[in-house]
Amino acid sequence: MEKKIIVIGGGIAGLAVGCYARMNGYGALLFELNDKPGGLCTSWTRKGYLVDGCLHWLVGSGPAARGLHQCWLELGALQGRKFLDHEIYITVRGKDGKVLNVYTDTDRFEAHLKELSPQDAPVIEEFAALVRRLGKVDMDFGKPKEIQTWAEKLAGLAKIMPFIMPFMKYEKVSIQEFAKRFKDPFLREAFAAPFDLPDFPLLGVAFSYAWMNNKSAGYPIGGSLALARAIEKRFLDLGGKVHYKARVEKVLVEGGRAVGIRLVGGAEHRADGVVSAADGRATIFDMLEGKFVNDEIREYYKSLPRFRPLIQASFGVDRDLRGEPEMAAYELEEPMTIAGEEQKYLTIHNYSCDPTTAPPGKSVLVIRLMSDYDNWKKLAADKGAYEEEKEKVGNSLMGFLESRYPGISEQVEMLDVATPLTFERYTANWEGSMEGWLMTTKTMRLRMKKTLPGLNNFYMAGQWVSPGGGLPGCAITAKEVMHLICHADGRAFQTSVP
Repeated sequence: MEKKIIVIGGGIAGLAVGCYARMNGYGALLFELNDKPGGLCTSWTRKGYLVDGCLHWLVGSGPAARGLHQCWLELGALQGRKFLDHEIYITVRGKDGKVLNVYTDTDRFEAHLKELSPQDAPVIEEFAALVRRLGKVDMDFGKPKEIQTWAEKLAGLAKIMPFIMPFMKYEKVSIQEFAKRFKDPFLREAFAAPFDLPDFPLLGVAFSYAWMNNKSAGYPIGGSLALARAIEKRFLDLGGKVHYKARVEKVLVEGGRAVGIRLVGGAEHRADGVVSAADGRATIFDMLEGKFVNDEIREYYKSLPRFRPLIQASFGVDRDLRGEPEMAAYELEEPMTIAGEEQKYLTIHNYSCDPTTAPPGKSVLVIRLMSDYDNWKKLAADKGAYEEEKEKVGNSLMGFLESRYPGISEQVEMLDVATPLTFERYTANWEGSMEGWLMTTKTMRLRMKKTLPGLNNFYMAGQWVSPGGGLPGCAITAKEVMHLICHADGRAFQTSVP
C-alpha cells in the first residue's frame, strides 16, 4: 500500500518535497494557505504591470553549478525557460559621481577595479583569484551527511580538499571587513554596498560572483510566479495533489508520531508522515505547541539573526527604460529617512530586460528597503495611519526616481507599496522575514536538523533549516528530507527528469 505524506506549505520547498515524494512512490498531499503556489517566490499584476517579489537570479540556471542544476531539472523548473545572464550585476554610483560596475565576467570586473584604483591591485587580484577558485567547486546535493556511508563521506572530502585553504582563510571574513582593505575611499564604500547585510560572509559574495561568471545564476524571463507554476505543474504531473486556501492550524501527534494535520475550520487529514515547509516558528511553537524542542532549538529562535522584512515599492511607468542599468545602487547626497529609518543608499531594479513585466514601451521599477516590523505593526492598529505611511513611502521614493529620471513622476501609471505586514499576511513568515535565518560568518556552516526531538515521522524543509535562505536552500533541503524519509523506510532514493 502506498504511504502518504502531507506537506505543509506550497512555496518552492514544499513543492519540491512533493515532487521528490512522488518520484519515490509516496502519495503526496500539499496544503497551502494562499490560492497559488510559490510562497515568497511570487509575482502579482497591477494595472497591466507584472510586479516580481523575489528572484534576481537563480543559482543553478546553467550546468556549471552541477548539483543545483540537476535539482532544478528534476523539479521541472528549467525546461523551456529562457534565462538572462546579466553583463553587469549591479552598478554602484557614488555621490561624487564615481561608478563601480560589478561585471559578471571576473576578468572584466578585475580590470575595471584596477582602472578605478591601481593602488589596490593586490587586494583586487586576491579577490578575483578567490572567485575563480570557487567557480571550480563541484557541489553535490541531496544525501544528508548523517546517512552517508564512510565511502561517500571520504569521496565528498576528496572533492573539496583543493578548496580547504580558501575556506579556512576566509570563512570568518565578512564582505564589510574585506572592503576596508581597499585604500581607495570609493571602493571601501562601494565594494560592499551590493551586499548590505550585517556580517555578510565574503565567501557568500565570492560564490555569487563565481556562479555569475560561470553563467549559472541567470534571471528567469517570466519571473518568480512563472517559475513556481512550472514546479507546481511537475508536482501535479507526477500525481501530487494540492489544497489551496487551506491553512494548517495543528500537526496531529499520537504516540510520539506525526499522523496528520488539522486545518483552520476543523477539517483533519491523516497521513503516514508530515513535512513542514512552512514558517519555522509557527510550525514548532504554534502547530506543535512547543512540545518538541530542546535547548538548541530554543536558542535558535531566541538569538539567531534573521533577514529583516522588506518594504517593496513598485512603479509601472510609461517610459521605455531598456538600456538603463538593470540594477543600480545610488549613494544619496543626503541620507533619506523612510518609514523611520535612515537610508544612505537606494537601489533601483529595472525589469525592462523582461518583456513579460510591462506592455511594449513601458517599464517596471522596483525599490526594496529593509524596514522595522514593530513600527508597521503599531501603525496597523490605525488603518488610516498605516495607509498614510505607505503613501509617504511611495511619495518619497517617487521623488528619488524623479531625481534620477527627470519627468518620470508624470509617467507613473501604477504604484504598489508592500510592507512587512504584507509579506507576513501573504506568507505567514515570522514578522515578514524575507529569507529566514541570516547568513553571517558565524552561521555560514551551521547545519540544522530537519527533525524535532521526540517526534517521529515529522520533518522540516526550507529556509528555516538552512541559514542563508533563498531558493537553492529550498530545493536542497527538500531533497535531503526525502533522502531521510526513504532511508528510514529502507528505500533507495530515486529521481527522474521530465
